[in-house]
Amino acid sequence: MADMPAPASTRARMSRFNRAWQSDFAYKFRRSPVAVVSFIVMAVLVLGAVFAPVVAPHNPFDPGSLNLMNGFTAPGTPNAFTGESFWLGTDDQGRDVFSTILYGMRISLFVGFAAVMFAMVLGVTLGLLAGYLGGWTETIIMRAADVQLTFPAILVAMLIFGIAKGITPVEYRDQMAIWVLILAIGLSDWVQFARVVRGATLVEKNKEYVQAARLIGRTKAAIMLRHILPNVLSPVLVIATISLALAIIAEATLSFLGVGAPPTQPSLGTLIRIGQGFLFSGEWWILFFPAVTLLALALSVNMLGDWLRDALNPRLK
Repeated sequence: MADMPAPASTRARMSRFNRAWQSDFAYKFRRSPVAVVSFIVMAVLVLGAVFAPVVAPHNPFDPGSLNLMNGFTAPGTPNAFTGESFWLGTDDQGRDVFSTILYGMRISLFVGFAAVMFAMVLGVTLGLLAGYLGGWTETIIMRAADVQLTFPAILVAMLIFGIAKGITPVEYRDQMAIWVLILAIGLSDWVQFARVVRGATLVEKNKEYVQAARLIGRTKAAIMLRHILPNVLSPVLVIATISLALAIIAEATLSFLGVGAPPTQPSLGTLIRIGQGFLFSGEWWILFFPAVTLLALALSVNMLGDWLRDALNPRLK
């Protein structure tokens, strides 16, 4: 009996997949070992964090499941009291380090993604306004950006975090700490989005399609959102990818300094701060494994962003 032909919808999906797979972008990706390895490492870490409740052997933040007798168990070594063994050992509270890393990455990735999205929306909006409207609007926005660039981003984030936490009621500080952290990192990172979008908007607003939109009576908001914005998104996506690594590192730095994620929701930075206190007493694994995970995550995202920049802008090669 002859094989039945595939449905039209299936053939259409396969055709789109084949076109995408044979595109120049996919070809460059397949030909770059650095991009492929970085993507695999990032995908494994992100999926491990997203599915932490399924992948992690224990819930390290459930006090009812902890056994203090398991504290300071070395990696792969049975505990002297309970006989239990853990892949990456345990910390001072008997929490499985592998599980704490997976759950800690969830906080770090959530803060990083949310902060970059907030910075991107704010920066793109201000950059469009500055580039298209010009005048005093451009002057005020870009002078504010110049002033912020004179200070290190981490100091700006610490200042914003301190002010926001100070005006938050005491009983809500732990609940709002993650959102305050996102606000602080996002407000410290919008400048590069605004500067790039402003420069691209200055070029685009003098092109024929924008002048034609003006002639047919389109409003300024419609021209910026419907016509200019889609043409300035390529560099924005590259900046967002690179900024994700910087946001994750900024969150880890703030948490390491004790002004980031609360102890009830520890991130990778918090785990590194906890492990540092036991480094010289011989429990090296409490610090080592979270630090290596943070390094692998930030490095893979950063290298993928560098490749994406080169792939989308061949003039930089």
